[in-house]
Amino acid sequence: MKNNKTAFYLIMVYITMQLSGLLFAPLLYMFFSSQNGTSTERAELLASGWWVFISMSVATLIFVAIIRKDKTFFNNLRGKQSSIGVSVLYGILGFFLVLFGQTMAALIEQQLGIDPGSENTTMFMTIAKTAPVTILSIAIFAPILEELIFRRVIFGTLVQTTNFFIAGSVSAIVFAIIHFDFTHILLYAVSGFIFAYLYYKTKRILTSIIAHMLLNGFVVLVQLNQDVIQKMQPKLEMILNFFY
Repeated sequence: MKNNKTAFYLIMVYITMQLSGLLFAPLLYMFFSSQNGTSTERAELLASGWWVFISMSVATLIFVAIIRKDKTFFNNLRGKQSSIGVSVLYGILGFFLVLFGQTMAALIEQQLGIDPGSENTTMFMTIAKTAPVTILSIAIFAPILEELIFRRVIFGTLVQTTNFFIAGSVSAIVFAIIHFDFTHILLYAVSGFIFAYLYYKTKRILTSIIAHMLLNGFVVLVQLNQDVIQKMQPKLEMILNFFY
């Protein structure tokens, strides 16, 4: 019963965080736009970036405060938990598994005529270039919040009364929908399903959080260094041609 209350509180905090921008982002925009030399576009990006950081960091702190009061919150899955070391290892290996899964999903999307490249990712990278503090939100706070909501709360609750496949599928679909990038819903759903598997395998939410952090961090690193990667591409092709 206490776990259900904790889950409810976390969901309410998460929803409030998602909606808070409607009220507070305009206030930040007014602040940044009042600064001399700040264009309208830059003020909008700064307001968006800083509010993402503020809302996610505050939500993470509230999550921790709520969960600390429920000593059994992380003991919801049947079976023995893996050790911390094994869980970390699975998290690292899981990152590569998610990359493989996303690659397969992207290939399927291409066969369906869907253009590569996520508008959601592009939007956040545009914001991050103007407000670098957004990177902390993407790489650290978002994985923590999303894994606690979609894997621990949604998947962890459903798997008690269904099975892994149903609970994993439902939580993955909800995870994909909440990103509001419906063109690439398969890409997000595959990632969500693999994160659920990692959590279920080790019985520790730490595992999926690590894999999620590594994935988001990798995406940020690649997106912010596209120019460097493009310059290196001819050299990489020369090396590959040498071997093949």
